[in-house]
Amino acid sequence: MSATSSSSVTVLRILCIHGYRQNAQSFREKTGAFRKITKNQAELVFLSAPNLVPPHKTEDGESETENHKDLDERGWWFSREDDYFKAQDKTNCAKGYEKSLEVVKQTFLEKGPFDGVLGFSQGAALVSLLCSLQQLNPDGAIKFDFAILVASFKSNSQQHQYLYETKVTIPTLHVFGETDGVIPKDMSEELLQHYENYSTLQHPGGHFLPSSSPQKKIYIQFLEQQIENKKKKKNRLSD
Repeated sequence: MSATSSSSVTVLRILCIHGYRQNAQSFREKTGAFRKITKNQAELVFLSAPNLVPPHKTEDGESETENHKDLDERGWWFSREDDYFKAQDKTNCAKGYEKSLEVVKQTFLEKGPFDGVLGFSQGAALVSLLCSLQQLNPDGAIKFDFAILVASFKSNSQQHQYLYETKVTIPTLHVFGETDGVIPKDMSEELLQHYENYSTLQHPGGHFLPSSSPQKKIYIQFLEQQIENKKKKKNRLSD
């Protein structure tokens, strides 16, 4: 049996954590190309954050849209008490974070197990925190074997700083764009010092999950390695 056909027997279940002002459905739609190129390796499960993000305000303080509720824009935490988030904010605020953590835990308990977690932007920053939480408490509800972090960054909320004191040892793939104007690549690169077993995928684009031919090979290679790791783990447990 060929390597390709043998690996297709095992499919990885990956929990997907959306970015700020997204939700499970909108993130699923934005990952269409990624889902297509990884369909033989991964089953993606999408989760919505519990915190509703207020609409953008105009200069006179009015909402930019009358149908804000229809947009269903969500976030994993706020860096300011007035329900606002900016990655660069150095703050004592992480409003909504504990609620998000409970939603993630419940998802692992009710819809797990998951082999890995994928996050984008603020969602990737949350995934980074989940990696550290698991490292500190390997017997907790949140358990996964690898992570893919796209346009991630180190949280500047004081509440999260202790989570960067322990290096993450699970395999991780860090994806970031050279021209990302939302999360500059140096913010993503700064995060790497907190990981021991990481790979990087740097692309020439901006703030999105790249899924063209140059990136496809790297995703498949990374996921195939996780499939092999899963098989070895299963064999060890059955011995």
